[in-house]
Amino acid sequence: MKYENRTILITGGASGIGLALAERFVHANNTVIVCGRRDAALAEARVRVPGLQTLRADVSSAGERAALVERVTREHPGLDVLINNAGVQNHPPPLTEPQDWAQHEHEISTNLGAPMHLSMLFLPHLMSRPEAAILNVSSGLAFTPLARIATYCATKAALHSFTMSLRAALSHTRVSVVEIIPPAVNTELGGPGVHAHAEPLEPYADDVMKHLFAGELEFGYKSSEERRNASRAELDRRYALANGLSD
Repeated sequence: MKYENRTILITGGASGIGLALAERFVHANNTVIVCGRRDAALAEARVRVPGLQTLRADVSSAGERAALVERVTREHPGLDVLINNAGVQNHPPPLTEPQDWAQHEHEISTNLGAPMHLSMLFLPHLMSRPEAAILNVSSGLAFTPLARIATYCATKAALHSFTMSLRAALSHTRVSVVEIIPPAVNTELGGPGVHAHAEPLEPYADDVMKHLFAGELEFGYKSSEERRNASRAELDRRYALANGLSD
């Protein structure tokens, strides 16, 4: 799959990893559409990336997902790349305490329901294209979950599993399925300052583009690449350390 002269839709593309990738795809001579929930963020994205096209959509809503697919395929019939990037990371009370289920439900709908549903809805269109791709953005936490953000980790583990199944289902078609597995990156995912000491965004986005242009179907970065390739014993060790379970 070549990522040049394509039409690309990126969900959650008004900021963070999504916007950084959008900027690079535009520079690679692609038509790029990003969608997001916040009009102000979309406006700022258009200023930062001349030529970027934006749509307001809340992909946590099944109805808005269906409307997004109808509009994009109508206005951009040349669409051949879907990047499921939109994500929410909440920081609820410990699971031993009372929970606001609506918060968890929104996280599940955004992080897992949206990429699954959008992939299914866009597939008839993508399969009609000479060449197409679905890129799902999961997380290194799919492999070593943190109890304090259990729902986020669960959605990313499920997305990893779904991506593998989707790749198998489409293995005899012209649609490639790619999994991008970030580590913690310095964005506002989880709230301002939560990931201030994480991996810098710009070098990370450059690395993603390098792997995509090399045609790789699954890749991480630094710690997430280590987790992706780790043995079960090593994953268990990392899980215990991260959750304070080791001696």
